Amino acid sequence: MTEVFLRRLSRWQADREREAVADLYVKAYRGTAGEEFRDRQGYLHRLGEHVERTGFELVIASAAGSLVGSVYGYRAERTDEWWHGLHGDLPAEMAELTATGRVFVMTELMVLPSFRRAGIATRLQEHLLTPSGIALAVTLIDQDDAPARGALSSWGWESLGKITPAPDRPPLEAWTRRLPR
Repeated sequence: MTEVFLRRLSRWQADREREAVADLYVKAYRGTAGEEFRDRQGYLHRLGEHVERTGFELVIASAAGSLVGSVYGYRAERTDEWWHGLHGDLPAEMAELTATGRVFVMTELMVLPSFRRAGIATRLQEHLLTPSGIALAVTLIDQDDAPARGALSSWGWESLGKITPAPDRPPLEAWTRRLPR
């Protein structure tokens, strides 16, 4: 397999590469035929909102000059509002870490199908989370996403339970990972 290189992008670089990352999104997820434009536009909209968040970080993986994967995220707001909709009680330590700005939300992790099962997703999330000075990472996945659940579990993430981030959306599953301090 071709050698894969990882690179962290600044907010400005991420904005400049947004079209290429959106193309990667469409190729990585290959949704319903005919819906690619809508899927791509939805991704660009979410990315545009997220790039404005405090502590935004984006890491890309490339091989032979082409994007093959990416991951991004941002620091959680310093309020418990991020946890609004959690089914159950938020552990006190997580509320404290959120209040001190030490929680990072990993939002989108994707790898092209032809590059999966080669450790690229593992490298991407490690590269994103390691140098950021955070104590806790969190991500949300669809409740029925067994492959994501298996990957997160293998990387040392733990399920915190269900969370309903907005009343008009179905519940998601919140996963957390404590990071070395």
